[in-house]
Amino acid sequence: MTTDQASAPHPHTLDQVTMRAAVQRRYAGPEHISLATVPRPSVRPDQVLIEVHAAGVERGAWHLATGQPLVMRALGFGLRRPRQPIVGTEVAGIVVEIGEAVTRFAVGDAIMGAADGAYAEWAVAKESAVTLKPADISFDEASAVGVSGLAALVAIERAHLRPEQRVLVLGASGGVGSFATQLAAAAGAHVTGVSSAAKAEFVANLGADAVIDYRTTEVTAARHSFDVIIDAGGLTPLWRLRRILAPEGTLVIVGGEGGGRITGGAGRQLRAVFASLVTRRTLTSILSTTNADGLQRLCAHITAGDVRAAVTTSYPLERASEALVDLGAGRIAGKAIITVR
Repeated sequence: MTTDQASAPHPHTLDQVTMRAAVQRRYAGPEHISLATVPRPSVRPDQVLIEVHAAGVERGAWHLATGQPLVMRALGFGLRRPRQPIVGTEVAGIVVEIGEAVTRFAVGDAIMGAADGAYAEWAVAKESAVTLKPADISFDEASAVGVSGLAALVAIERAHLRPEQRVLVLGASGGVGSFATQLAAAAGAHVTGVSSAAKAEFVANLGADAVIDYRTTEVTAARHSFDVIIDAGGLTPLWRLRRILAPEGTLVIVGGEGGGRITGGAGRQLRAVFASLVTRRTLTSILSTTNADGLQRLCAHITAGDVRAAVTTSYPLERASEALVDLGAGRIAGKAIITVR
């Protein structure tokens, strides 16, 4: 355990019974998120209370606010309204209280990972969903890692990536894609990123050897194949991706983007799994969950300089709604964050 003395929790934190938070009390577009005063959360035995310094803007927060795809409502997130009205998951901050069963952290520890309702002055997180923040990165950078960065790492690990392989990253300028591009380049792969022309320079600076503008070039018409395809975009039909995947290559679909209103990208993921049974190719998907072991592996890459959170935009807490609107509209390159303190 380590304590970030320069960022010690405010001495009056536990005296406050209310807090400011970005709240969405019904499923709707993120423009309906509003700043409200709500009760400060209390910890359960396996949780820590975090004084939030910053929180990441990621697709999961958008889905939880809008309630789409609809299947997620049946999975426990709330049938008619969000079970957790406070928006946000990715988080970084200071531990100010621990549950009676918590053994890995102490009050004053600087941590990062995933929390329940991160767009707020305080949030609770399971002990198993956070880890200590590396001392050499800021809270801003740490807040943008816990969901997007870990999903990218799991995708790269699932692909069993080797040096010199040809890797295609769809959605390379997005949250997950920006991490995947860096991790693949650090592994010694030859990386081609797919993005808009406006974000091509950004993707190249992440380590991509080549960048394809999806608006002017059909990536699946390429004359050569790729050993690994990391699909963080979710909009390219599976049969087209198979056309440019090497005979024994690996396709990893990350998350549930694309698809219809009811199941989202879940149907595409299932088709990939079944198709993999009758081919030498590996067609798989991941729905990554934040856990301490994965976060520690990711922090090792961060400390080694293999990857960084490519934070390009920040919003104050009162503009959380605008942040998710911009994310949904594709206006954010890399990662955006909500600054709380």
